[in-house]
Amino acid sequence: MVEKKLDNKFSERLNTSGFRFTPQRQRVYDVLMQKRDHPTADEVFVRAKKQMPEISHATVYNTLDALVKCGLVKQVQLQRGAARFCPNMEEHCHYYCDKCGEVFDVPLNKNSAMMPSPRGFKVDHYDIAVHGLCADCAKKK
Repeated sequence: MVEKKLDNKFSERLNTSGFRFTPQRQRVYDVLMQKRDHPTADEVFVRAKKQMPEISHATVYNTLDALVKCGLVKQVQLQRGAARFCPNMEEHCHYYCDKCGEVFDVPLNKNSAMMPSPRGFKVDHYDIAVHGLCADCAKKK
């Protein structure tokens, strides 16, 4: 029952953004929601193909683009190379471990005094990536 509600919400968001619901779009979205590790499009493709062998690279790329346009997923650039995709639509920043590649979401308050902004600037959203070593990698160093 809960899964059906999620499908309806997902389908509604697609429709209001001018996209139609397809099983391929649902599969790609499910991949992102099941393991929230900020995968690249290629990683999403590999995971989606396990459950839906007929899905193509082009379909995955087009679906990710549609999900970003619908506001269901954020595209993030954490380092040089492929963009990653994040289904966490709450305001947050990304902490990226330069050694193991793990990404951690850390909530942000849009009106935080800890994030100074120019006088009179109205913040719409943040796009912040912080680089360093995660706790496990820092212990190994």
